[in-house]
Amino acid sequence: MKSPLLTLPGAVPAEGVDEGVAAHYGDLFREQRALADGTGFVDLSHRGVVAVTGEDRLAWLHLLLTQHVSDLPAGRATEALILSANGHIEHALYLVDDGGTVWAHVEPGTQEALIAYLESMKFFYKVEVADRTDDIAVVHLPAGSIAEVPEDVVVRETPHGRDLFLPRADLEAYAAQAGPPAGILAHEALRVEQHRPRLGFETDHRTIPHELGWIGSAVHLQKGCYRGQETVARVQNLGKPPRRLVFLHLDGSEVHLPAAGTELRLAQDGADGRKVGFITTSARHHELGPVALALVKRNVPLDAPLVAGDTAAAQEVVVEP
Repeated sequence: MKSPLLTLPGAVPAEGVDEGVAAHYGDLFREQRALADGTGFVDLSHRGVVAVTGEDRLAWLHLLLTQHVSDLPAGRATEALILSANGHIEHALYLVDDGGTVWAHVEPGTQEALIAYLESMKFFYKVEVADRTDDIAVVHLPAGSIAEVPEDVVVRETPHGRDLFLPRADLEAYAAQAGPPAGILAHEALRVEQHRPRLGFETDHRTIPHELGWIGSAVHLQKGCYRGQETVARVQNLGKPPRRLVFLHLDGSEVHLPAAGTELRLAQDGADGRKVGFITTSARHHELGPVALALVKRNVPLDAPLVAGDTAAAQEVVVEP
């Protein structure tokens, strides 16, 4: 779905998963600084929006999600995962209940598969699941923003800012008064700085929640059964995950950023050394320079210098080994 905000001055379309919104509006670092200062907004209208209604919505979702949501207070934001039977991450949901509806935004293009799974699990519960992507657009306001929020707009407030579930028909009018726009690249650079994983970026077909630090924020360890819980409990109580998320400071003298998927090796082993991990997201940060998130093998020494292709990289621990 192509955002009408791509007609704003300087807008350069994003590519790949984030196609449909602006990568930037002409000045990546200015846009990052604005968000870091609590001004402006990010158009996330390409993300999927799913709504769950009905008197059983919270109790029902509690059975399916990794998060404790049976008593979720109205207005309180949370996040949750849906796992495979083997405990691998399949969906990530960013939730809020407004007192009558649970609203969730999800990765672009994943809402259809998510809804198909939810529909298959309804059984006798009094719930309705709807794809609201066509009529609701997600807009992000950074932490510290004093931008006004229209009445009757559902807000999901987190330490990183507010996500607005805005009627898509109002998107252009809201953008005109919400401050300077920032593109998805600025939003992603701050996400990397904050060590926050993203489905499809930091995850692959075998990722489990422990590897990304999603225990606690998206996975509740003292709730009832859900699909994949056995793996979560076993790793939590008896073992360690095979990989761990790290934050990387990259050599700023390199012209090109190592792309997602670039293999990581121990610097001491050189280009012919064994692979110990890979880049998941890389970004140019307005203060830190080139940075990245990566998955590495759990036994990689914490202080070991790495190379991403030809680019030197220094680790910062996100998930303890």
